[in-house]
Parts: sequence; structure tokens; C-alpha cells
Amino acid sequence: MKQVNHSKPMNIDIKISPNSKLLMIGDSVTDCERARPVGEGLFNALGNGYVRDINSILSALLPEHRLRVVNLGSSGNTVRDLKDRWESDVIQLTPDWLSVMIGINDVWRQFDMPLQAEAGVPLDEYSATLDLLLAKVRPKLAGLVLMSPFYIEDNSSDRMRARMDEYGYAVKALAQKHNAIFVDTQAAFNQALKHNHSAYLAWDRVHPSAVGHMILARAFLNGIGLEF
Repeated sequence: MKQVNHSKPMNIDIKISPNSKLLMIGDSVTDCERARPVGEGLFNALGNGYVRDINSILSALLPEHRLRVVNLGSSGNTVRDLKDRWESDVIQLTPDWLSVMIGINDVWRQFDMPLQAEAGVPLDEYSATLDLLLAKVRPKLAGLVLMSPFYIEDNSSDRMRARMDEYGYAVKALAQKHNAIFVDTQAAFNQALKHNHSAYLAWDRVHPSAVGHMILARAFLNGIGLEF
């Protein structure tokens, strides 16, 4: 068996500079039982999802970077909720880098609560609201990552999957407008669905399993330059 020299430093070049503060905001997929009021610190404060996975991998591979990761996900949130807490949970926390993944509930409520039309967020409102929020914070940031919403369903003709794709296209357009890194989480799950049923990746096709969260973490890390 080939011996591995663990003392040899890894040549890893990521886009986030050392000593940066990375704030990750979103809905329940980001939340994952993170600490309140701010998800940061000891004892699973970052939750049990992809944010924790990202922090663990970066801390293990790049300890000298001393990256500070903060989780501000909140279960059930739509882009309207982000708007209500943008000042307190983003602007006032002064991140160097910001990662946003929102949109799943904006779409989901259109399907699981169809008689309450006000519960979902139409595409034009979604795009305009997110655009406004990003415009407020982008000049203050060293970097921005926009992660698309997703639906872990391999039938692209499924009505909710097709609608979610539309919101993902809107996020991609906003990433181009605001000079952000776009992370196509739907594409990442589509690749995984070639080998596994959606039930293995998320029991309800929305809330990922441990494997599903690692797929999200990998997609994010690939986006910032850590290929694995």
C-alpha cells in the first residue's frame, strides 16, 4: 500500500480569503437546528446540515485560513421572510462573504397550500425581492454565493420540479447581475439521482438526508474552488 505523507501541506486555492467571515442564510435546509439567535460556536451551533459540513471540511483542510462560518437559516422562510430580517441578520452582522439559498418554500407553498395563494411567492416577486436584497449588501461584500433552490425529483416534467427550475434560472440570472458565484444545487442532485432514488437523498424530496447535505456541501465547495 502506498504511504501517504500527511505532513506535506495541501495546495488548495479557494476564493475566500483567510480570516473571512462567511454568513450562510436560507430556510430549513440551511437551518438544520442551528443555535439561536446566531448559529455560531460550539455544541452543534451550526446545525446538522450542509453548513456544518462546509465548516468541518474547510476547518480540517485549511486550518490556517481561520474561516468564521455563521448559520442564519430559518425554517419555513421565503424570500419575504429574508426581506424582514435582512438588516438584522445580514447587514448588521457584517459578513465578508455571504451565501444565500432561498426559494424552496416560495415554490412549495404553491403546491402544498394551493387554496392559500398568498402563502407562495410568485416568480416575479421572488426575483425582484431577492434582487433588491442583494443590491443592498453586495457593495459591502468581498464575495457572494447564490445557491439555487432545488426539488429532488428526477422527472423534470413534474409540475413542482418544473416550477422550481424556473426559480433556479432566476437565481442564475441574479448571480450574473451581482457578480456572484452560482451554485447549481439542482444539477448536483440530478447527478446523484442517476444512481439513487430520491427517497435516499431526501424523504420528502426537499429536506436532505446526511448524504443529501454532503451533496450540497460539495457543490458549494466546488463553487468556491475546492474541487473534490
